[in-house]
Amino acid sequence: MLKFGTGGWRAIIGDEFTRANIQWLCASLCAKMRDEKVMDQGIVIGYDRRFLSDVGAHWAAEVFAAAGIPVRMVRREAPTPLIMYAVKSFDMPYGIAITASHNPALYNGIKVFTRGGRDADEKATADIEKYISQTAPGDIPTLRYEDALERKIVCEINPQNDYIDSILASLSLSSIRDAELRVVLDPMFGVSKTSLQTILITARCDVDIIHERHDTLFGGRLPSPNSETLDALRNYVVENHCDIGIATDGDADRLGVIDEKGRFLHPNEILVLLFYYLVKYKGWKGPVVRNLATTHMLDRMAEKLGEKCYEVPVGFKHVSSKMAETNAVIGGESSGGLTVRGHIPGKDGIYAASLLVEMMAVTGRKLSELYGEITESFGSLYTVERDYRFAAERKAGIVGMLQEGKALPEFPVPVKSVSYMDGCKISFDGGWLLARFSGTEPLLRIFCEMPDQTTAGRLCGIMKDFLQV
Repeated sequence: MLKFGTGGWRAIIGDEFTRANIQWLCASLCAKMRDEKVMDQGIVIGYDRRFLSDVGAHWAAEVFAAAGIPVRMVRREAPTPLIMYAVKSFDMPYGIAITASHNPALYNGIKVFTRGGRDADEKATADIEKYISQTAPGDIPTLRYEDALERKIVCEINPQNDYIDSILASLSLSSIRDAELRVVLDPMFGVSKTSLQTILITARCDVDIIHERHDTLFGGRLPSPNSETLDALRNYVVENHCDIGIATDGDADRLGVIDEKGRFLHPNEILVLLFYYLVKYKGWKGPVVRNLATTHMLDRMAEKLGEKCYEVPVGFKHVSSKMAETNAVIGGESSGGLTVRGHIPGKDGIYAASLLVEMMAVTGRKLSELYGEITESFGSLYTVERDYRFAAERKAGIVGMLQEGKALPEFPVPVKSVSYMDGCKISFDGGWLLARFSGTEPLLRIFCEMPDQTTAGRLCGIMKDFLQV
């Protein structure tokens, strides 16, 4: 049966990502919409540049059209945050994006959004899985896409201008224009180029772009902006004396940043910078939300700034839900996704990148200078992250070792507490360690944050040896 992870349903193309399974999932969502009596309100469908994304979007539309559900189809490949924005602006009960985000090129999948442009939460995805189990996978009724267009059950839309204008309206354009910043973009062969380039050129930045062509293999690399995938961007920044290098993942909901010295800024640092900027320089008030795998520097900062930091499980749906509950200024995760109050309640690498450029312009300071200002006030923490693949038959055993009541390894630092909210998170004096399974890939992830990098790496190694991965 089709199962949702922390970032929607994802599968290998030609294995589980097939026309039959796409239409099975969509038929199940149709049944859910029928029972909720929202069929006449319609759905938004969009897609990115992955192999079969555009075709898959049409396959999906044919199911909704056959069920009599009006479809607003985003006319061309689009960033996931733009699709979420369309769900919000059209006040749709649901939307879907055909994407596998930052996963390798052999994957594709479907993200589901609910009213307001939110990631479908656990209740919504559990409901869809229930409907999947009750829906026969064969003989799904469909209406040919061209016929659905002719009958106006499907209408094609282009919300790009409204999405871009909404971001421009939130920025201090005059400050950015005066700063004369040089920016290089790396869309990683994905979908952020037009939106981000338009925003920055409108703000009079000098913009260069690398890796902009359409390549369903993403240049043979993982379309995830991290320290290992951004060597070309790093070199371009240094060689061309750019103020900042900005990369976005395959569907543009995450970003990665290279500072003016060619140093990769960890997503933790980006979150810290933006929370600091919004509260300290822009005078915003409110808490911050992070998942349990994200830096506790946010906790330190929030406390000193008179605010609160909330911890939630991994999965951006938890971040956006807690943000709505607490009216938080910003929420994010160490994998590179974040959002800011007043924007869509989901990850948006394009908006986050625009806000970083505004931050540099308003403060008149380089990224390295701003982060230096932060460490002077709040100290330093270092995070080590390690991913491990394992044989499928080993997973049950590892899960058993990470359950409450099981023994822990011997650590060279005292253990303060242990949480099993999502995986196993161990708190030490001045730091923490987390071991959990990825919700989007067959990986065990171990994170450790401590006041020094050597200790963090050592503790990760101890946990790895204990779990025998």
